[in-house]
Amino acid sequence: MQTDFKATRALFDLPEGVTYLDGNSLGPLPRAAAARVAQTVTAEWGQMVITGWNRAGWMEMPMRIGNRIGRLIGAEADSVVMGDTLSIKVYQALASALEMVPDRRVILSDTGNFPSDLYMAEGLCRTLGEDYRLKTVAPEAVADHIDETVAVLMLTEVDYRTGRRHDMPTLTAAAHAAGALVVWDLAHSAGALPVDVAGGGADFAVGCTYKYLNSGPGGPAFIYVAPRHQDRARPALSGWLGHEAPFAFDLDYRPGAGVERMRVGTPPILQLAALDAALDIWDGVDMADLRARSLQLTDRFIAGVEATCPDLTLATPRNHKARGSQVSFRHPEGYAIMQALIAEGVIGDFRAPDILRFGFTPLYTDEADVDRAISTLAAILKGGLWDRPEYRQRARVT
Repeated sequence: MQTDFKATRALFDLPEGVTYLDGNSLGPLPRAAAARVAQTVTAEWGQMVITGWNRAGWMEMPMRIGNRIGRLIGAEADSVVMGDTLSIKVYQALASALEMVPDRRVILSDTGNFPSDLYMAEGLCRTLGEDYRLKTVAPEAVADHIDETVAVLMLTEVDYRTGRRHDMPTLTAAAHAAGALVVWDLAHSAGALPVDVAGGGADFAVGCTYKYLNSGPGGPAFIYVAPRHQDRARPALSGWLGHEAPFAFDLDYRPGAGVERMRVGTPPILQLAALDAALDIWDGVDMADLRARSLQLTDRFIAGVEATCPDLTLATPRNHKARGSQVSFRHPEGYAIMQALIAEGVIGDFRAPDILRFGFTPLYTDEADVDRAISTLAAILKGGLWDRPEYRQRARVT
């Protein structure tokens, strides 16, 4: 049966009068999430207090929910675990992968990668010593720079600025042929399009849940470790809950079995409860339907904007295979234009230096949203309505 996207839209508490095209930055509130969190607070924390770790299944939540996300990213059973932030999971994956390729010192990435991933790689290289280094090249040139010096290829599958999509199977195969391992960041992939980490040969993958997976601000991240690596990938952050037997309280660390060794600190139960409720929506969603709908919406938006807004330049690939689930346009006054759009109830976001970015999330985005965004953007540009001092004032979050 084809996915009913009208039904999934009704499961979100969308702000009245707002066209929300920023779910690629923060997903909206699922209607069931507030009640689920309230239940966790009052019935579990309130009535069970510390016994909730056993009685309410809190300790098992990172693996149970990890398996729910695993279905959306094509992961094998028991290969995804939740917890901590995306930056921490990037660090864990990189450190483990580097240790598994001890005779090499280069992390290869691209200049379109999210800065946080690059920062974590740079910091890890400084910690490991001067002979370790991060090498970045243009996204289109990655394949040409995979050679016998590379220990780890670290890429974000979908570029956060442009929506350009890397070819996971092809680049992973090239890295493996050169003797390197691969870490994929799925921050703009998980929940946005069909992902197949197992079929694509990924060694490690990481991602956040507050974008397309709608877990709420600061929602926990996930890490995938391919089953073939789980018992030899040593976690650099050897946290208490990644121990083989946390409640034995041994003074020496012994890594737990499988991907659970990648657990670090106490899981964020309230946010995992919100995520659990958000993931219920996905139970009736076919990922192929999601992708088809995403491409339909993004094609409609691109065509409409190009027909009415000639001053904007498309930054997102037209080729479906090379596109994620967002559309970006360039304009020298992109920040002010986006502020004018937001003031009119069309919410996207801005990414320096000149990107107006719009996310398309078929669970709740429809043609009416697309058409309203196009007409509002065209009116703002035609009338120069963005050219006001208050729209040029940079806020802390853009």
